Amino acid sequence: MEKGIDSHIKEYFDLPKVDVATYSPLALAYIGDGIYDLVIRSIVVGKGNTKASRLHQTTSHLVKAHAQATMMETLTPMLTEDETEIYRRGRNAKSPTMAKNATMSDYRRATGFEALMGYLYLTDQFERILELSKEAIRHYNVKTGKNDLAGGK
Repeated sequence: MEKGIDSHIKEYFDLPKVDVATYSPLALAYIGDGIYDLVIRSIVVGKGNTKASRLHQTTSHLVKAHAQATMMETLTPMLTEDETEIYRRGRNAKSPTMAKNATMSDYRRATGFEALMGYLYLTDQFERILELSKEAIRHYNVKTGKNDLAGGK
């Protein structure tokens, strides 16, 4: 397996290797939120230069809890057993906060989605992050009638 960005960061900053299985689902969701946001921002910027407000609008539309919860409708059948377990742990985690403008159900599914992204990132499975993100975006675009970030391989 090729070394991922997380491995490079840990090596560069001399951080100890930690067994990903020891991370709480909310810790996985914390890093997963940032990684998924980075993927979406990279796609949005890659579509061409535009006003920062338009970049933010497109990005925030796809990273909000409701969008992530909707995306899980199509991703769930695609997940491996391990990925399903990580998603379930994240979804069932008791968070002390909740996203504004999200139902509790959407927030929990979004937390599961982010935990999955965090797990994949920390296990150097960036290609899998991209594969799942692409399918999730396609599904969301079809469901909402949008076509913001369709395309790619």
